[in-house]
Amino acid sequence: MIRQLAFAVCVVFFLVAGESKSIAGQRDLTTLPNIVLFLVDDLGWSDLGCYGSPFYETPNIDHLAGEGVRFTDAYATCHVCSPSRASVLSGKYPARLGLTDWLTGRKDFPFQRLLNAPIHDALPLDEVTIAEALRRHGYKTGHFGKWHLGEDPAGPLQQGFDVQVPTNWYKGWPKAGYHSPFGFDGIDDKPGDYLTDRLTDESIKFIENNSDEPFFLYLSHFAVHDPIQGRADLVRKYAKKRSRLPNDAYPFILEDNPDAKPSFTRAEREAMLDEPAYDGHSILPNRMVKIKQRQDNPQFAAMVETVDESLGRIVAKLNSLGLEHNTIILFTSDNGGMSAANFARPERVVHRAKLDMAYATSNLPLRGAKGWLYEGGIRVPLIIKWPGHGVAGSTCDEPVTGTDYYPTILDMIGVPALPQQHVDGESLCPLLDGSATLDREAIYWHFPHYSNHGMQSPGGAIRSGRYKLMEYFENGTVELFDLEADPSEQYDLSKTHPEMVANLLDLLNRWRNDVNAEMMRSNPDFDADSTQ
Repeated sequence: MIRQLAFAVCVVFFLVAGESKSIAGQRDLTTLPNIVLFLVDDLGWSDLGCYGSPFYETPNIDHLAGEGVRFTDAYATCHVCSPSRASVLSGKYPARLGLTDWLTGRKDFPFQRLLNAPIHDALPLDEVTIAEALRRHGYKTGHFGKWHLGEDPAGPLQQGFDVQVPTNWYKGWPKAGYHSPFGFDGIDDKPGDYLTDRLTDESIKFIENNSDEPFFLYLSHFAVHDPIQGRADLVRKYAKKRSRLPNDAYPFILEDNPDAKPSFTRAEREAMLDEPAYDGHSILPNRMVKIKQRQDNPQFAAMVETVDESLGRIVAKLNSLGLEHNTIILFTSDNGGMSAANFARPERVVHRAKLDMAYATSNLPLRGAKGWLYEGGIRVPLIIKWPGHGVAGSTCDEPVTGTDYYPTILDMIGVPALPQQHVDGESLCPLLDGSATLDREAIYWHFPHYSNHGMQSPGGAIRSGRYKLMEYFENGTVELFDLEADPSEQYDLSKTHPEMVANLLDLLNRWRNDVNAEMMRSNPDFDADSTQ
């Protein structure tokens, strides 16, 4: 039986491969548009000038928004990186993939009432990634930067990419930081080199080497993920800029666990900031942490500007080669900005002299941060430029998510959809000219884990229309927000809208059953007195 199954798999593989070659052979490859997927790590929704940043300077990204369509309500499928990236490449929700946390995930601690759900250790190799689909249609495919979807042999070269830079590094952070020496194989460096710049250099070489055939460039920057290390010239620039900012009374706000008993109002949390027990930067009483409330970090601002320079250099190279009118650019982030410090080690204490190394940005007016189900953790920038299509400089407020990029790209290049693969995505092409909406009931999130970036309970969420519901798994608490009236998620409507809560919970539960979502089990080592 096993031998027969193996033979059948081989037959299907060769039939698909043969069909793909014939499809590519029947098409004039010079008419296929090039594709640049520019994915930034941990870039918050409000970290760009065109999204309202008061501090960072992003002229090249802002220019792209002026030539393309800027989405105001785009979402990552998870508030941490690996699940979000898996969705971008596969067109499936993390829960369906069984990859719902960053790799290799956070370990369990005694303070947890529940055990973290098990996850796959890589994006499964039987998934047909967008890179594999494009390669079957004649595209040269290149992956530059961060992978974080499994160690070798589950890296980019096994998932449809012809080129991988750097080689032999699959984790989600720079091996030795952003300043040379990088310690990478496959990418040379010299004193003074900066990683974001060097990855851009290598990406430009890929464009030059493949300018006479269609290419898919997946530029997946490590930036602006920590360590928070900016390029020296730009750090000096933003240090001067910060010196001119007014001194705000509360550069941080306290956030508690919304599933805790009791929970606290924003006014109560603001008053607590004056209490000695909440003066430091660690896991604080009542499982509280601090969230950064203003953009003023020179190191991080410098990182953002080098990402902006990277996009500008890519676009300039496309222009110099005459490719700008035949290249689609998608610019986005894998999750929200890191406004809360990383407490993977719950005993960590951040000293005041090192706050800029621990807190990257502010996501205001959005609430929360990377690692949270509030909008600050999951809402991301998205700009799409499709030459000859869409209304240049327009905005779209339709809720969209990371599973949508796969079917969108296939639709753009005019090749058949793969509905059994990108089952959780919708093509965004009808939205680009502003004349349509998506026929989609809801967008979903599932995070059966404890986050490094806060002490909130694990949970799930659903957005349907203007409303968003969050369900937490420790005590079953729910929150309901009207995002159209309250994008900052300050006014919980769950008590006044019980019928809507019931309907959204029913949708969320039915979706979890449909995707076979892993749920959490009780922690036999739970210690009610432990916070670490």
